Amino acid sequence: MRFTTPVIGPAAGAAVLLIAAAAAGLAGCSSSTSSSSAAGGSSSSAASGSALTVADVAPFSGPDAALGPTYLASCYGATSAINSAGGVLGHQLNCKSVDTRGDPADAVPAVNQMFASTPSLALVIGCTSDEAASVAPIINSHKMAMFCMTGQSEFDSVHFPYFYRLVPPDLEESYAMVAIAQQLGYKRIALAFGNDIGSQTFIQPAIASLAKAGMVLTTNQTLDLKATTFRTEAEAIIQSHPDAIMTEALGAADPTLFSEIKQLNNGKMIPIIGTSAAISPPFFKSAAAAVGATTFTSNFHADNLVVESNGPAFQAFSSALLAQQGKVPGATGNFTTYLSAPGGVHLYDGINLAALAMIMSKSTSPSVYGVDIIKIGDGVPGATVCYSFAGCAASLKAGKSIRYEGPGGPTNFDSFHDSTGIFQVDTYSPSGQVNVVGNLTAAELRALSG
Repeated sequence: MRFTTPVIGPAAGAAVLLIAAAAAGLAGCSSSTSSSSAAGGSSSSAASGSALTVADVAPFSGPDAALGPTYLASCYGATSAINSAGGVLGHQLNCKSVDTRGDPADAVPAVNQMFASTPSLALVIGCTSDEAASVAPIINSHKMAMFCMTGQSEFDSVHFPYFYRLVPPDLEESYAMVAIAQQLGYKRIALAFGNDIGSQTFIQPAIASLAKAGMVLTTNQTLDLKATTFRTEAEAIIQSHPDAIMTEALGAADPTLFSEIKQLNNGKMIPIIGTSAAISPPFFKSAAAAVGATTFTSNFHADNLVVESNGPAFQAFSSALLAQQGKVPGATGNFTTYLSAPGGVHLYDGINLAALAMIMSKSTSPSVYGVDIIKIGDGVPGATVCYSFAGCAASLKAGKSIRYEGPGGPTNFDSFHDSTGIFQVDTYSPSGQVNVVGNLTAAELRALSG
């Protein structure tokens, strides 16, 4: 999804490859020298007064091209608010796009070039499931902190010291989609997922979860994201007579499929249950254009992580993000949707956590400030709860212990630097506004796990 190793295969095998890659990367790092935390990953801080760069490592072209601008909107919003509050240790922050094209073969040289050409690098965000298995070991070998938007299960059990994740494993999203189907009373489910790395990771957990729920899997269609028509797949889905389709196929794939299903099904849409990747302005714009806004929205639900929609954290977040409307390259559609998009919310929190950790540690080097990310996110007994970079930075400078709580809610990091919350159920209004229509409990998800 948002997010090389063989992807369709045992998780344990993928984990072994990740460990090997990490070891190789760390060995390479140990033989290099550098005076900058960005260029070589040493523990020294950036030169006084220099600008710090947050790199958005994600697809900006290819089928998943909408992901990069979504994350960039977060970066623009967070860094603008941080700079307005005085920056970090005398540094202003800026954002840099690193286009992985959603392909490990392109991502690896792009990330290597990023390190070679960005001496002021202080944080990486993005690293989606399309390329994370290939680039996370490289980023880790440079001792560079990263907040990744990958749901791949390999990262559930392989420890990368510089890896942080505020989004759930893909298998939990699969359970969430099945739970939505249960709530809506659906019994027969078709699967239609893209052939990209991130989307394929949903399939096996979904199949197992459907079986556990006693639902019928009517058909399992793989959508080639480079194709321009899915008539064959649409016909197979229609002939299998599902109550709903569970899907993630980014770019033009899903909207094209929806259009062809409507055409072949006597003008009727089959209800859609999407992943959180479907909560994005480009996806809504394309899907609404394909079948009509009213038709699409009356037949669509998606899982999403619970995010705050009011209160001080949301107020700070919405103010920072909406101030960037019209300024973010590649951002299209209803800009307010970014307030609910997982990348919009959780990378904003990640950037704030890293910036505050720099202040707490008095260092811009991830090898120094990294340990304070978890201290600030999880807090300590008696810590002052704060909801924005400005408020938290003021408390830190006053000598107080803090717990940052952003629009993604409080964190609870485990030993693998994962912190994931609970799910909500989202729909759209015909204007593209995201509506929260329900929640999914942890007990519901556990009942559907394999």
